[in-house]
Amino acid sequence: MRENNAPRTIRLADYRPPNYLIDTTDLNVRIQPGHTDVTATIAFYANPAVADAAGKPLELMGANLELRGLQLDGRALTPAEYDVQEERLVIPQVPARFVLTIDTRIDPQANTSLEGLYLSKGMYCTQCEAEGFRKITYYLDRPDVMAKFRTRIEADKKTCPILLSNGNPVQRGELENGRHFVVWEDPFKKPCYLFALVAGDLAVVEGTFTTCSGREVLLQIFVEPHDLDKCDHAMVSLQKSMRWDEEVYGREYDLDIYMIVAVSHFNMGAMENKGLNIFNTSCVLASAATTTDAGFQRVESVIAHEYFHNWSGNRVTCRDWFQLSLKEGFTVFRDQEFSADVGSRTVNRIDDVAMLKTVQFAEDSGPMAHPVRPDSYIEINNFYTTTVYEKGAEVVRMIRQLVGPQGFRKGTDLYFSRHDGQAVTCDNFVKAMEEANGIDLSQFKLWYSQAGTPKLKASGKYDSANGWYELTLEQNTPPTPGQPEKKPLHIPVAIGLLDAIGRDMPLQLTDGTQLNSANPVLELKQASQKFTFVNVKQKPVPSILRGFTAPVKLECELGRDELAFLMSHDSDGFNRWDASQQLSVQVLCDRIAAYNQDAQPKLDPQLLQAFSRLLADESLDQAMVARMFELPSELYLAELLPRPVDVDGIHHARQGLRKALAEALRPALLDVYERTTLHSVYEYSDAAVAKRSLHNTCLGYLMTLEDDEVTQLCLRQYEQANNMTDQLAAFRGLVHSNRAEKHAVIDNFYQRWQREALVVDQWFTAQAVAPQPDALEQVEKLLQHPAFELTNPNKVRALIGSFCNANPVNFHRRDGEGYRFLADRIIELNTLNPQIASRMSTLLTRWANYDATRAEKIRQQLQRIKAEPLSPDVYEVITKALGQ
Repeated sequence: MRENNAPRTIRLADYRPPNYLIDTTDLNVRIQPGHTDVTATIAFYANPAVADAAGKPLELMGANLELRGLQLDGRALTPAEYDVQEERLVIPQVPARFVLTIDTRIDPQANTSLEGLYLSKGMYCTQCEAEGFRKITYYLDRPDVMAKFRTRIEADKKTCPILLSNGNPVQRGELENGRHFVVWEDPFKKPCYLFALVAGDLAVVEGTFTTCSGREVLLQIFVEPHDLDKCDHAMVSLQKSMRWDEEVYGREYDLDIYMIVAVSHFNMGAMENKGLNIFNTSCVLASAATTTDAGFQRVESVIAHEYFHNWSGNRVTCRDWFQLSLKEGFTVFRDQEFSADVGSRTVNRIDDVAMLKTVQFAEDSGPMAHPVRPDSYIEINNFYTTTVYEKGAEVVRMIRQLVGPQGFRKGTDLYFSRHDGQAVTCDNFVKAMEEANGIDLSQFKLWYSQAGTPKLKASGKYDSANGWYELTLEQNTPPTPGQPEKKPLHIPVAIGLLDAIGRDMPLQLTDGTQLNSANPVLELKQASQKFTFVNVKQKPVPSILRGFTAPVKLECELGRDELAFLMSHDSDGFNRWDASQQLSVQVLCDRIAAYNQDAQPKLDPQLLQAFSRLLADESLDQAMVARMFELPSELYLAELLPRPVDVDGIHHARQGLRKALAEALRPALLDVYERTTLHSVYEYSDAAVAKRSLHNTCLGYLMTLEDDEVTQLCLRQYEQANNMTDQLAAFRGLVHSNRAEKHAVIDNFYQRWQREALVVDQWFTAQAVAPQPDALEQVEKLLQHPAFELTNPNKVRALIGSFCNANPVNFHRRDGEGYRFLADRIIELNTLNPQIASRMSTLLTRWANYDATRAEKIRQQLQRIKAEPLSPDVYEVITKALGQ
């Protein structure tokens, strides 16, 4: 831990190539009770691309290591020949080419940071991205140093019968005292952040995949024995992903074996280590009884994401951590497109954008705002963000929009062929796109370096005499920390003009340009541009930013009649959903004003009619109807509406509107609820998922009424459900009600599922986000529950994270107790797991968005945290939140 002196800031402008590179790394890892000994034999050579590299000191990174021996070309070094600093090992004099042997001892059992080698429920596993390998041995722990790895693992055979690492197994054998070993060899060079090791008592599910060239690849998923029955969906998802990547990108898998290991203690979702992916159990395990439809979708998406990294991240990796979005933004885009191809493209796009607008837009407007390619950081773990991942994916999506699907494939082919086996930059990716398509993307590259969410204003004017429609697009990006001045961006804007009966009009500009009828896109490059369409025979209703072709905040003055019209007629499914959200926002704003004036609002007739039509139209995609029926979340409204955030007004307006709609639409909701009831065995398919989605959306609305009939309906679903999607929906409906029956249901649910850790996480979350005023007190009681572990990130996210992030009305209580509660947890976690503590800290960064009373209480807690000895992870977030 560092005292509260400022840790060193690392800047992109200071990047320098390493003085030394590594040819091979041989690891001998000997796992013992109470400690693990690591011998690293590393072949170094002076970097020929760096002038005068030979003769310069060798500086290796290391943390929490006990150095037990050091040899240079077989000769033991004396302490006078090297210097062990806080997180450095410096050898002042080394030859141009040499072999260094390093003996270290580490303590996986005491490693609660879950970086490096650590113990999870008796299983040894690693997490080396971004800088965890330095907790295993001293090394050039940076992504632009790539080497071939050979790893020998030795352990007790009874407690650790399975020994895994990257590549292919080349040797195994028995040793004295019941021990054994396995040697793994990875034929591909990789940075050390892709190193992986697993040792434990695991069961395995096996499958195969035949590649497009006819090679058979062994697929293995390792889990705890009691989870063997939850691996089928992950295996099918992996096989789908492998086939999709061959068909869409021409990328074939390159090893003989592909392994996935499910780990219960994991800071992230999963890690793409070459050939040996390590996953959070929540992203692998799935069964009808224990996993919701959303859980099945998450497994499918994350399995695909990590597999796709084999090329976009492993074969071609990032030069430095500022380029993180090179692999993550590109791969998120790839997994989003995979999900769209295997599921509903519109619904997937809606879900992706809803998360972006709620989480990433908020990040862009706060003190932690940063570009997709950051300029600086103190702790790189703080930049595994929605900006780098999801906004980075939107940047890649815009490139594909500009060059077209075929041009994008040409660009990725060139990128992979040119840079295979290299560590490169975002500029290299863009350059491949430019050269493959003969296009200039120099202005577009501002998306990588300029932080903030642009505001896009669209206004139209119809000239009936000439049959012209003039569309004016204006862009403006607000200032962000360190970037007070912004330049105009290159923004692709997909549009449509609808006639009176909802048909798309042909789009022709005054210069004769006929826009592509299948995908009409305007390119905005200036602060303001006018686009005039001719032969427009009637006043159109504009549909702007179809498919959400750019990550911007759209301002388009449309009335409620026009929004209701788009909800019913727009040919773009995404914009139909977006129109429903805009109409709901307008209605909610009226209700917030009424709440603050102690007035009783009336139910808006246009919204009621629009929602009534949605329920009545059986031809619509039921999943789409469910999404359109969901009101904007309190978090989204807090980001969208003027400051200061009206916490109580937003909550009461939204809750009141849900209940008013339920009262007005009760017969229709009951009818759709019954019509979408599935009595068959659980099936994970688009049609079944859509039915359950609408079915449970109706139940959620009905449960706001809290009458006896609906409560019995909900209890019956809870008791008779044959899948977790339906059971959890009923459980949440009851827990969030004021009905007396809920207490028995809470106890029953836990007793039924207490041996299923991921279901218990859902149990924690459902209670953490309950709207009742005593939610905080209930959460504090649950901290003492035997199933809660502060050292398990899944449990922390399920209980603490869910309350503080997804229960705003209770987290932002006027007495400030929610802030005190979170600050207490951050201080505890800071010493246990700085990564998780840092992520929790971001929930306190947007204090300036709230009224003076709340803002001051948040600042008090930030100051209290800052007074503690902080990890660099937490220090960076807290000081930026305080504007220091």
